[in-house]
Amino acid sequence: MSFLLPKLTSKHELDQAIKSTAEKVLVLRFGRDDDSVCLQLDDILAKTSRDLSNMATIYLVDVDKVAVYTQYFDISFIPSTVFFFNGQHMKVDYGSPDHTKFVGSFKTKQDFIDLIEVIYRGAMRGKLIVQSPIDLRNVPKYDLLYQGI
Repeated sequence: MSFLLPKLTSKHELDQAIKSTAEKVLVLRFGRDDDSVCLQLDDILAKTSRDLSNMATIYLVDVDKVAVYTQYFDISFIPSTVFFFNGQHMKVDYGSPDHTKFVGSFKTKQDFIDLIEVIYRGAMRGKLIVQSPIDLRNVPKYDLLYQGI
């Protein structure tokens, strides 16, 4: 399903998408087109993109082509989904240590729709971090390792 969604293939395209997407949630899926979990997530994103078109714009980003942002967002597990609103990075408390991105695939389309609605409403009120509406049982668990320099 990754062929149904637009792709950003360079740092310049990614910068332009972040700067130019106004009054909508910008959804960036970092991953690879040949990864099975990415394909599962892409299917959910593609099926919901029309329903969410008033609130969100969705792009796919290949982690190998935009290594600068892959490193900046510390994308160590794929797929990882990052959210922006009016050029501002939106953070979500999923009940895990990392609030900067959603790691893994959503279990259902409704989980993704609910999350976008919460991010959109929170961002419209000026919030930079929102509480995830997704049931904790549906949030993938990963052991994230942070290295201090």
